[in-house]
Amino acid sequence: MNIGSFFRSVADFLFSRTNREFVIFLFFLALSGIFWLMTRLNETYEQEVRIVVRYTNVRKNAVLTSGETDTLHVNISDKGFNIISYMYGQVHRPIDIDFTTHTTANGTGSVESAEIKALVETELMASSKILSIKPERLVYYYNNGESKRVPVLFRGTITPQQLYFVADRQITPDSVTVYAPKQKLDSIKAVYTEERSYDDVHDTLVVKQKLTTIAGAKIVPDQVSIGIITDVLTEVSIDGVPIEGINMPEGKILRTFPARTGVHFVAGMKQYKGLSPKDFRVVADYNEFGHTTSQKCRIYLHTKPTGISNATLDVSQVDYLIEGTTK
Repeated sequence: MNIGSFFRSVADFLFSRTNREFVIFLFFLALSGIFWLMTRLNETYEQEVRIVVRYTNVRKNAVLTSGETDTLHVNISDKGFNIISYMYGQVHRPIDIDFTTHTTANGTGSVESAEIKALVETELMASSKILSIKPERLVYYYNNGESKRVPVLFRGTITPQQLYFVADRQITPDSVTVYAPKQKLDSIKAVYTEERSYDDVHDTLVVKQKLTTIAGAKIVPDQVSIGIITDVLTEVSIDGVPIEGINMPEGKILRTFPARTGVHFVAGMKQYKGLSPKDFRVVADYNEFGHTTSQKCRIYLHTKPTGISNATLDVSQVDYLIEGTTK
């Protein structure tokens, strides 16, 4: 079948006596729909339009600490045809604010509402009516290059999955540069990440996180990488930890039986694999047993690695012997 035969078949089908009334119905339905749409679009609507403000002619030694751009939220009213153009077609150019014209000597600059409105009107259609502009007045901050490095602190919560724990939390970079007027700069001791919660963490997680903004200050960079390292909790033990005497008189040596003991504790599996007896210190204090007649002395876990918990010794008391004489 050629194309001409195909179209003739379609036309015969559509305009047959059986389907003719249905085609006429569809035609008038489409026509009424177009008429309804035209009527609706000819009515007046309100719409918010966002217009970017860009600061130009910034001095070489000046640093804008409140950002190099702002955004105006302009609420307008206009016919539906124009509103659709704003929403889907028309792209607004940034409005340029001359830094040298609006800057004061105290580290701030401002643009008043009347000037903002005049600049916005140049970007809108003549039929558009401005209902409101937010912010009504633009204020920006700058300094002459004063800055300092401050640490980045995490703000939020991390909840590991059952049987897991947070073994480490790494912030990269761990410090950032803050630009601000000297008085404000002196009051800034650290910057914080935006508050966020991470739940049910069971594997190493690396996320990008924004830093909380500080009014009148510029933070470089403005986001950091957060590395959350988890590990599986397990109950383990280390054997062969030597027992040593502390506060022993000069010339005297403590001998214990046994000379070594084991330590039981809860730790992450990754951490456990890197531990050895030298990471622990078990002691007996001469000041506690040196003047008693008991044949046993109490021993204590004096030092243990960071990150382990519920640490206990195999025994709490051992037999002992003191060798040597006092000089």
